[in-house]
Amino acid sequence: MAPVLQTFDDLWIWNRVGDAMPWYYAVATNRMPAKYLISRRIPCELDLKDAEETELWNEHARLTQEFLRLWGSVRSAEVRLSSVPRAETSLVDLSAELAQRMLRHCNFCRWNCRVDRTAGTKHGTCQLESTSRVSSYFHHVGEELVFRGTHGSGTIFFTSCNQRCAFCQNGSISQDKDNGIPVTPERLAAMAWQLGTEGCHNINWVGGEPTIHLHTIVSAIQLLGIRKPSVRDLNYIEHVKSDLFRPLARGPGSAQYDGEFSVPMLWNSNFFMSEETLRILRPLMDVWLPDFKFGNDKCAIFLSRTPWYFETVSRNHKMIHDWGEDVVIRHLVMPGHVECCTKPVLGWIAENMPRALVNVMDQYHPDSFCDPSSASYDPRYESLSRRPRPSEILEAYRCATELGLRFQAVTFEKSRTRLTL
Repeated sequence: MAPVLQTFDDLWIWNRVGDAMPWYYAVATNRMPAKYLISRRIPCELDLKDAEETELWNEHARLTQEFLRLWGSVRSAEVRLSSVPRAETSLVDLSAELAQRMLRHCNFCRWNCRVDRTAGTKHGTCQLESTSRVSSYFHHVGEELVFRGTHGSGTIFFTSCNQRCAFCQNGSISQDKDNGIPVTPERLAAMAWQLGTEGCHNINWVGGEPTIHLHTIVSAIQLLGIRKPSVRDLNYIEHVKSDLFRPLARGPGSAQYDGEFSVPMLWNSNFFMSEETLRILRPLMDVWLPDFKFGNDKCAIFLSRTPWYFETVSRNHKMIHDWGEDVVIRHLVMPGHVECCTKPVLGWIAENMPRALVNVMDQYHPDSFCDPSSASYDPRYESLSRRPRPSEILEAYRCATELGLRFQAVTFEKSRTRLTL
């Protein structure tokens, strides 16, 4: 008799953390529709092209409340989504228009550069113009178990970043804005569609940093599942499809809810975004995977050349917590930074987001400017040219335990060192 493969629904992790991610789990198992499908049912009354940007934001605030009401009714089974018609012009369309307006005075992230990225004459921190580039996309089997599941996380890696982390482990992506291939919203939607139909449990928007590609991502979500991608687009994007094998789809019902393409949207980010970006993403993202790297601005400036770090990232974490969103927070334990970064970050989470899932990561290794074997090595970062000591990892775990954080399940199954208390 052939062995029965374990399904996503049956993974042991859900008995430990399922209560912290009820919406994501329901969407990933096709029990609920992805948020963008709900947002497509929220009608917008404005003429999007003629309205002033202030009018668009006021309408977005109003429609977000309408979204929350419908989302609540769908979650409680009071309303079946298929009974609500799609709007001719919807909250998703409004979100896409707002992102395009923001691009002309870019305020996607906390840098608030205000450059017109459509003009291509001035460049902000990310150095990008209006074109988005994707370095690779694939079934990621290295993410947390809740995201990689049995068929992988549908990960799309964008180029460039709005931080300059000296230890970046994706330096070829974040530091090279011309890596990969340029993508239109249609081709980006084709990537997401392909990953979803191949069985991925989510679409994992990452980089580099996805925030600086907000306009392309929202426009891709606007198109997602409306029609099947063209053969031409599928052939084009295949150049950066990086799967070592082509996984089998989960079955006829995979990525479907009541006959519509539905897959959870995952925002995998450094969380150094503006409030406006976060508000646009709220009715579109089903689960969040933010980094919380530094416990103070001094370390953030020295290690990533990022001012206003703690106030910005803590504010954004608090916003999604207050909204009741599903979230897994990542904190990377860095050598020599347990007292100044790990403990303050974990302490803040315990005080402000006590029930959130936290991955206290032991995977740090010297890379980019911290790697002595690299031509890019900078002696200023000598203190980060080693892995964390076992004592540092254990001290981080002890701190998380004493604070009562929910970290064991998502941390230990991914641990590199296999250290436990």
